[in-house]
Amino acid sequence: MLDRASVIDKNFQIAVKTAKFPEKVSNIKASVTQLSPNEFVELFESQVISRHLDLRARILKDQGIGYYTIGSSGHEGNAVLGKVFRHTDMAFLHYRSGALMTQRSRQLPNIDPIRDQMLSLVAAKDDPISQGRHKVFGSAQLFVPPQTSTIASHLPKAMGAAWSLGRAERNNFDANIPGDSVILCNFGDASFNHATAQSAFNTAQYLSYKGEPLPLVYICEDNGIGISVSTPPNWVENNVKNRHSIEYIQCNGLHLPDVYLAAQEAEEIARYERRPVFLHMKTVRLMGHAGNDTESIYHSIEKIEQTEAQDPLLHSARICIEAGYLSTEDVLDLYENTRLKVEKTAEQAIKLPKISTAEEVCASIAPELPAKEKPPVAKITRRQELFEIGRQFKFLDKPRSMAQLINYALTDLMEQYPNSIMFGEDVGKKGGVYSVSTNLQNRFGEHRVFDTLLDETSILGTAIGAAHLGYLPVPEIQFLAYTHNAIDQIRGEASTLSFFSNNQFTNPMVVRVAGLAYQKGFGGHFHNDNSIGFLREIPGVILACPSNGQDAAKMMREAFRLADEQKRVVIFLEPIALYHAKDLHETGDNGWLFEYPEPNEVVEFGQPGLRKPVNSKGKEVDSKDMLIISYGNGYYLSAQAQKDLSEKHKLDATIMDLRWLAPLNHEAIADIAGQYKKVLIVDECRKTGSVSEEVITGLVERLEKLPQIKRITGHDTFIPIGTSWQYVLPSKEDIIKAAVELKAS
Repeated sequence: MLDRASVIDKNFQIAVKTAKFPEKVSNIKASVTQLSPNEFVELFESQVISRHLDLRARILKDQGIGYYTIGSSGHEGNAVLGKVFRHTDMAFLHYRSGALMTQRSRQLPNIDPIRDQMLSLVAAKDDPISQGRHKVFGSAQLFVPPQTSTIASHLPKAMGAAWSLGRAERNNFDANIPGDSVILCNFGDASFNHATAQSAFNTAQYLSYKGEPLPLVYICEDNGIGISVSTPPNWVENNVKNRHSIEYIQCNGLHLPDVYLAAQEAEEIARYERRPVFLHMKTVRLMGHAGNDTESIYHSIEKIEQTEAQDPLLHSARICIEAGYLSTEDVLDLYENTRLKVEKTAEQAIKLPKISTAEEVCASIAPELPAKEKPPVAKITRRQELFEIGRQFKFLDKPRSMAQLINYALTDLMEQYPNSIMFGEDVGKKGGVYSVSTNLQNRFGEHRVFDTLLDETSILGTAIGAAHLGYLPVPEIQFLAYTHNAIDQIRGEASTLSFFSNNQFTNPMVVRVAGLAYQKGFGGHFHNDNSIGFLREIPGVILACPSNGQDAAKMMREAFRLADEQKRVVIFLEPIALYHAKDLHETGDNGWLFEYPEPNEVVEFGQPGLRKPVNSKGKEVDSKDMLIISYGNGYYLSAQAQKDLSEKHKLDATIMDLRWLAPLNHEAIADIAGQYKKVLIVDECRKTGSVSEEVITGLVERLEKLPQIKRITGHDTFIPIGTSWQYVLPSKEDIIKAAVELKAS
């Protein structure tokens, strides 16, 4: 009763020997496909290989030497997709794609799909895609980026890749795949209901409605259930088939000829008409959800047996026999010979070494890649031409605000990196809510700087998909809080890709995020969000946060280099309250305006900045009494406090600007902090999970003789509107008070 895998295995053999096949679900004959007998039998063989891999996975799991049992049984009809579509049609696949992957592997020589999938099942270090870090379908040669999504978080990037491919055609961009390619993405009927999936479908329809090329095929492999929760009958087709701007095609995944004709139609629409398609393939699910799923808890034995009687391998065997492509003996021989191949491969695979150290596990999170020559900066004549759009050229040597200097930097960088594209809500014609992207669309055109619909999931998904094709995406998230509902695109997709592909696939990008607090009551917590812990804890992601315009320009240049050269995901957090800050100590002093740095000047990754106190004559004081460590708005406020501390309290404090908030450069921080007697940390974000916690831990771990340490932080609260915001965020007065108390203690 519990071992349904063995029952299904035996029932297949009995049914073939006795010719007791399930009733036909379609009258379409194999010959209608115009496939040769050998080609059709090859599809059947791919189905059989996938089945035996599933069966062996259960056995290995029971023996404690296999680590994955979510199989493809019941979905083997997707082998057709590996035949109809080219191996250069980038495919984002879910976890029931064994037959598809097996058939796709046949398009290239020297790929052994049995071995590759087996190595993944046993977490062998020789696994060609993830090096044993996860059981995933993926291959650099076959243009299949590995997915770890069990739901639908891979759908937005499939949409993004298709959109980017359509844009590549328009602006003559040389993408990483042929220009006439299509993008594939499959998922289950339960995943169909996920918010991320609906976001992707909506965006695909939106773009198609606007008339944009979108060569995309979404494949819903509908087995009628998600783990134990049944999908209502006809839910998917009734939801999709009448939607505008996306072609709906249905087929029966149990019948190879039906799937083949439907897949051909979908391929032609996507490839030649450049329109999105929703291919709805009805399947069954055999053996439950996974090895630890006891299906009899929620399904009767009669229901389970009815489903097993519709085994797609039985349907395919009957078609092959009726067409005269195989005899009964041929089918049984193929089935048993495949079993032997899988068993032999498993015996070899389980003997292979696995990742055995933490260093090996972490090696592909953010590997240091060889440096490469940066693209040349624009010649002075070209720069003048660009900056005259908006009449900014004459201001390049004048002190300007952070928003303006970021704009200048983006102008230079988009010219320097011709593969860069910038997009988001209001970034185009409006130039951004805070005018940071003003004139960029006029300078580079609508194909490189463009507005998107208001959906952060789709914005980030577009960035991931575009990066797959060779673009350097610069998406903008309008406010920090808007990132929360879409963070899985960074956490679960972009940041994991190098880890699960052993760095064969990457998602380089610079994500610009306007955020942090101190907007003096404007907008409430959605616009005044000081929560950044969720960004800092993602492995491999770099979080940059400038405090002034000059650093912002230099750090943006480094962010582009890190994305382009080191293939990193960089979050560039821009403090909204400092965008247009001009004065430091008093109105009109212009103390927070800075000149635009020369194009070759950068702030290197991890390098903190120091602001030393000055005496009454304006000369720097090299005092080691106190170090204030901060970033963003906290650094700006500390700079205000520095003057009062010196003049009114005879306390000369040096200020460190962390600049790069993840990963923190603990060695550099400790080297500097160790020279001081007292350290005050000013952290504008929430106390719990704050940057200050990690800074203090780093100092404790690295310094034999600790300075006296104190910190002030924001409160563990959301930011209110009105004037009460000032009671929950550090102020200049708070910094002075804390520094004086620390000095006296």
